[in-house]
Amino acid sequence: MGTEIVIIIVVISVLVAFGTGYLVRKTIAEGKIASAELQAKNILDEAGKEAERKKREAVLEAKEEILKQRNEMERENKERRSELQRLERRLVQKEESLDRKTEGIEKKEDILGRKEAEVEKLKAQFASLCSRQMAELERISGLTSDEARQLLLSDIEKEIQHEAAILIKELENKAKEEGEKRAKEVITLAIQRCAADHVAETTVAVIPLPNDEMKGRIIGREGRNIRAFETATGIDLIIDDTPEAVILSGFDPIRREVARIALEKLIVDGRIHPARIEEMVEKARKEVDQQLREAGEQAVFETGVHGLHPELINLLGRLKFRTSYGQNVLKHSVEVAHLGGLMAGELGVDIQLAKRSGLLHDIGKAVDHEVEGPHVAIGVELAQKYRENKDVIHAIAAHHGDEEPRTIVAGLIQAADAISAARPGARRETLEAYIKRLQKLEEIAGAFEGVEKSYAIQAGREIRIMVKPDKIDDLGVVKLVREISKRIENDLDYPGQIKVMIIRETRVVDYAK
Repeated sequence: MGTEIVIIIVVISVLVAFGTGYLVRKTIAEGKIASAELQAKNILDEAGKEAERKKREAVLEAKEEILKQRNEMERENKERRSELQRLERRLVQKEESLDRKTEGIEKKEDILGRKEAEVEKLKAQFASLCSRQMAELERISGLTSDEARQLLLSDIEKEIQHEAAILIKELENKAKEEGEKRAKEVITLAIQRCAADHVAETTVAVIPLPNDEMKGRIIGREGRNIRAFETATGIDLIIDDTPEAVILSGFDPIRREVARIALEKLIVDGRIHPARIEEMVEKARKEVDQQLREAGEQAVFETGVHGLHPELINLLGRLKFRTSYGQNVLKHSVEVAHLGGLMAGELGVDIQLAKRSGLLHDIGKAVDHEVEGPHVAIGVELAQKYRENKDVIHAIAAHHGDEEPRTIVAGLIQAADAISAARPGARRETLEAYIKRLQKLEEIAGAFEGVEKSYAIQAGREIRIMVKPDKIDDLGVVKLVREISKRIENDLDYPGQIKVMIIRETRVVDYAK
């Protein structure tokens, strides 16, 4: 019973405590609320006052801005009115000036009309006077005006033709002097920078023997070794009284080289019989083929030409054993490539194109003994077959004048080919061919009308022509020398160039008695 009372007391105490706390919190909250309401009221009052103040300030600023803009507009309107007044005054002044000018123009037009009438009158008088003067001149001279005009034009035409011929001659002489000077400089520089030695090629090869007994072994029983050797190589083997030597003779340099190598191997080996001969000849052929490839590659490397077709390189190698008038064609081609490249460099032309054209210009000679046709046409076909540059093909076609050179490179290759062939010792020609060329040169010059005598001198590199002065005048000489030069170019094949000199001389002789 006592425990329940305690519990009741505790519960009552807790309830009293909660009630007391609630009353205290309520009192405190009501005080804070009242304080907050007072502060809010004060803040609202202050805000209202501030808003009223700012409103008055904004109104004042707006009024000031309106006043300022009004003053600005009035100032602008005043300036515009002033400008309009000024423009009006200028317009009035211009109208007055135009009126004055119009009056002046009208006066000038009146004066001009009167002068035009006077001019027309003077023209009529002048035409009448000219007509009477012309009639009087025709009566005095006995010629009509058309006849007199034609006579005057004819005289003027003759005079102009004479002056034109003199001017053409002067210009041609000047152009030749300048052109020859520049060409000599370029060619001389190219020749000096590309000095090459020349060794005349022959059609025989001398093979030394260790002793004369070897001749009998080479001949073999009843000459069977010689027959086998000549059959296998296509080269004549000559055994004569020359001590310790035999001679190989043949016009095909490649077959002659094969025969030379094979015979030297047989002599070293000592076993000479038909079977061994065939074996050595076959080995020699392979060795020569290798030499041809290496020679072609060496030529390409020496000239710096790249990108050639392998077959063209092999054909270049074949030129090592090809001769033209005793000149080695491969060395000639390499020299032409160098000369063409040097001259191209001097003239600012494509150096690589010139070298390529020079190296390939005689490529047709590698197979011209196997294929019918001139080496120029064969070379063009080979270059086209292996898809060479069109300018290279044209240079090949034009290097002997079969075509007119259309590019600078083609002209350079033509000149380089002539320079290489004309070097002292580069080529041989027989006495008979040399004499025939000189005779043909003099015959060409003598065939022209007015030529009295002609002499081929300087080993056929110059021809001097005497003309009849009563049949050819000074201007006719200029035309004649060009015609003779063209005829020589078309009818003769020659290395280098031929100087054509015409001499016109008038001699008057009398005797004092």
